Amino acid sequence: MLMKMLSYEDAAYGEFVAKLDRRAVPGSKGDQGSKGVEDIVSGIIADVQERGNEAIFEYTEKFDGLKLCAESLFVSQAEIDEAYAAVEDDVKDAVALTKKNIHAFAKLSLRKDWKTKNAQGVEVGERFTPYDRVGVYVPGGKAPLVSTALMTAAFGQAAGVPEILAATPANAEGKINPSLLYALVEAGATEIIKVGGAQGIAAMALGTKSITPVEKIFGPGNVFVVEAKRQLVGAVSIDLLPGPSEVLIVADKSANAQFIAADMLAQAEHAGDSIVGFITDSKELLTKVEKELEEQAPKLSREKYIREVLKKGTFCLQTKSLDEAIDICNTFAPEHLSLIVEDEDFWLGKVRTAGAIYAGALAAVAVGDFVAGPSHTLPTGGSGKSFSGLRADQFQRRASIVRMDQAALNNSLDAVETFSRIEGLDAHGKSVSIRVK
Repeated sequence: MLMKMLSYEDAAYGEFVAKLDRRAVPGSKGDQGSKGVEDIVSGIIADVQERGNEAIFEYTEKFDGLKLCAESLFVSQAEIDEAYAAVEDDVKDAVALTKKNIHAFAKLSLRKDWKTKNAQGVEVGERFTPYDRVGVYVPGGKAPLVSTALMTAAFGQAAGVPEILAATPANAEGKINPSLLYALVEAGATEIIKVGGAQGIAAMALGTKSITPVEKIFGPGNVFVVEAKRQLVGAVSIDLLPGPSEVLIVADKSANAQFIAADMLAQAEHAGDSIVGFITDSKELLTKVEKELEEQAPKLSREKYIREVLKKGTFCLQTKSLDEAIDICNTFAPEHLSLIVEDEDFWLGKVRTAGAIYAGALAAVAVGDFVAGPSHTLPTGGSGKSFSGLRADQFQRRASIVRMDQAALNNSLDAVETFSRIEGLDAHGKSVSIRVK
């Protein structure tokens, strides 16, 4: 099977490992003719800002082959009813199960109001309220990402966000997959627009004649979507910059080669620019996994896409030790880490940078992707060094609260007057002293 395989004894090993120290630098120049992704996206954003509906209709026709107008921009109630009638009961049951797990997980991770008194007797605290209106982006492409609808919008629903605008591309006939549409509505989407790409992000952030702008945008996407989110920070807040999916498996000789190969193939199934990494200190396990990949791949329906990822986006490394494998993991900062080792808790304690960690041979990444409860919208491309995955408290605003009585004010005066004198801001000191004297 054609994929990158290196041992610590190979001459090219050190150079390759060094390249795994990634930084998610957005707006990189791609093979987009004379213009890079950054320039293309900035042009789309400027156009949407200037021409609103007209611009997003033109881009939707250009990129998705769909002619939209103000009347067909939003998913209608009739389309929702049609989707509900078409979706099979097992899909509805799976959506309900996942939503229940998401809500349970989200409720425990929401930030809660608190207060205390400082040394001067001033009451200080924080209060947390949900955003009023957020946007959720669900990519189109080769498969309907029903789980992504839940793993984004349902967290906002659990946090109590009253308005959730979803954006997802429709096909050339203006149809959205019924199961995806059903999941979006069940996850709390109050409006759904049939727009994808950078233009969809710009429409949610800036608004148009038909679209009310949102306050924060969530969700994964391709390089253009991620770049649009980056450029629009300030106009809106964003969750993180999640790009193409990736998994890194770190395993020792105790691991099951069949399981590892199955997880690698499941990740490669995402196709596109997905990344699959496998690191072990066991040469024997590496050989077994390679054999399993060859045996399992031909039995899968998306073998063509899988083999493309295995060829261009997969690497297998044999390290000298498990310590080295963990060091590479922390440098690489994977979106998903599958950790299959003896003395699991010890090695888990050494992992610092990973979007989600799946500990143990039975912790299948697909369970986390679809059912478990934590969001599968996670940092990619090395951004796990700076960002965490999507979570419920990102749907909350924070405000600090300060309250004081006369004694607390009096106790604070000396320090305030000192700072006022040092910084040359006498009015600040006066605003306190006038209350004391």
